[in-house]
Amino acid sequence: MNRIGVIGAGAWGTALANAAAKAGRHVVLYGRDAELIAAIGASRKNEKYLPGVTLDENVVATTDLARAADTDAVLLVTPTQTLRQTAIALAPYLRSGTPAVACSKGIEIGTRKFVTEVIDEVLPAARPAILSGPGFAQDVARGLPTAVTLAAHDEALALELAAHLSSQAFRLYHSTDVRGVEIGGAAKNVLAIAAGIVVGRKLGASAQAALTTRGFAELMRFSRAYGAKAATLTGLSGLGDLILTCSSAQSRNYAFGVSLGGTSSVDVRGSGTVEGVYTAPVLVEAAREKQLEMPIVEAVAAVLAGEMEIDTAISGLLSRPLREED
Repeated sequence: MNRIGVIGAGAWGTALANAAAKAGRHVVLYGRDAELIAAIGASRKNEKYLPGVTLDENVVATTDLARAADTDAVLLVTPTQTLRQTAIALAPYLRSGTPAVACSKGIEIGTRKFVTEVIDEVLPAARPAILSGPGFAQDVARGLPTAVTLAAHDEALALELAAHLSSQAFRLYHSTDVRGVEIGGAAKNVLAIAAGIVVGRKLGASAQAALTTRGFAELMRFSRAYGAKAATLTGLSGLGDLILTCSSAQSRNYAFGVSLGGTSSVDVRGSGTVEGVYTAPVLVEAAREKQLEMPIVEAVAAVLAGEMEIDTAISGLLSRPLREED
């Protein structure tokens, strides 16, 4: 796996491309925006999405999807809700048996499919995997110490991908618990919005800690219903990612929640991708299907849908019956 294709030239795609290059791989970074790709090629920088970071000389930017697909493994770094569209475009060019690694966090609206399920459906000849965990694009791109999880049903594939994408600063731990990794990445975005609302409403650090902890209990409850491993949930792609996303303004979901809590307006999404906005209603549907209690997730979904005021949602959570901690 000396040649890696990265599909998506946003902040996270560019950061992963740089990390793979620093791990000794030759990287083809694909983007649809010809002007952006030309600028990256000329300056070795993606000033639009990742300002101030100079890309490694082993990263080549292109608008030719076939060139990015003609590699030993591809990283699909597009938002969850456009992953299917990206995979469909990639299908004619991808060789049979090529690992296709999802690098987005969420659940597809409508189908309620997890990201590797979308890949499996659209690219049946590919070998699906997922990369997830507590990492911000700026940190990874700058070579700051970061550890994430790479999961695939085939343990040998997970180990091989982790070994070839890891460097001294960017560490990948391998796993076969694909569903657990996917759920951790999807659920934490919704919980990060809730944590941001707490901060935006100035409810205090104690409330933020309580919210994050009880949110993690909901994540655990949901994950167990899907057969996820406990070690995954308490690991990098579960608790680790939750802690990072629920406490840093670098998180789009958390920042969105802070703004929402301060303004009470859902029209603050801006141009950035806020995966939790789209994941919340899908997560509620899936939880109800399995008869699971997820009051924080349900409150976030209700607020985003305009079905409940923020203060009403907070009051409802605070007035829930006292019970033994689970």
